[in-house]
Amino acid sequence: MNGKNWAKLCKDCKVIDSKNVTSTDVDIVFTKVKGKTSRVITYEEFQKALEQLAPKRFKNQSKEEALYSIHKLIEGKEPTNVGVTKVAKTGAVDRLTDTSKYTGSHKERFDESGKGKGKGGREEIVEHTGYVGAYKNAGTYDEKTKAK
Repeated sequence: MNGKNWAKLCKDCKVIDSKNVTSTDVDIVFTKVKGKTSRVITYEEFQKALEQLAPKRFKNQSKEEALYSIHKLIEGKEPTNVGVTKVAKTGAVDRLTDTSKYTGSHKERFDESGKGKGKGGREEIVEHTGYVGAYKNAGTYDEKTKAK
């Protein structure tokens, strides 16, 4: 785990409370437990870092109780999505991404439901039928000649 991920974990799990433990304290503990030339910590070093932060975060508890409390803070937590960019849903974006309003060659890239056709919508795929590319009545010649 690198320093950025360690700081994010401490922030997301509310180990950093801005009173007893600050982001500076978290960075100092990380620097103390990692190797001199290393940029990351191992699981054992991670446990040592928690042992060093526990008494700072829970000052009124014994060392063992503080360690247990800090484990309870971290246990079962997932990364938070605060500050993650969300999909913009404004009128302009909806208008620009509405495939039913596309014209010209762009219109050919999507089917009726608005789903992209993939490679077939981007490349000119040659069909050896004998008809011109966008001919609407392809395949009807035999029917017309039989009717006469």
